[in-house]
Amino acid sequence: MTFLPVNIVALATTSVAVLLSICTSGPLSAADMGDQPPIEVDLRMEGGSECQRFVPESLTLEAGRLYKLRLINRAERSCYFSSNKLADAVYTRKVVVKDGAGKDAAELYGPIRRAEIKVGATVEWWFVPVRTGVFDDVASRKSETGMRAVIEVK
Repeated sequence: MTFLPVNIVALATTSVAVLLSICTSGPLSAADMGDQPPIEVDLRMEGGSECQRFVPESLTLEAGRLYKLRLINRAERSCYFSSNKLADAVYTRKVVVKDGAGKDAAELYGPIRRAEIKVGATVEWWFVPVRTGVFDDVASRKSETGMRAVIEVK
């Protein structure tokens, strides 16, 4: 029979206790995550025949809160949204694709790295930020220069 030294057991026990206290303290507890109403935030893609800018160009979100980020294409052509850094820092609850009449056409589950949004369409990305940081890689296609945004999670 193998025994762990007492200090390793104490360290492991303390680590678990600290993690539990972090997860259950603060503005929301683990039980609240599914019950909280989403905070709705819009990020529009605007421009003429070329997607030229995100509006607004920066967003500030709070870790641990449920968001419904509405990606709205108001440009005259399909636009892309991507942010690998943000995708790695959030728990995606679902992605809802709206049809032309604004009704739910599809729901997707799992991490989202890139989305193409057709002219006049809206995609809703429901997520909870689980890591703080400044995510400055919000962009459209490389050919669409200048179309950048920054999302900060505090």
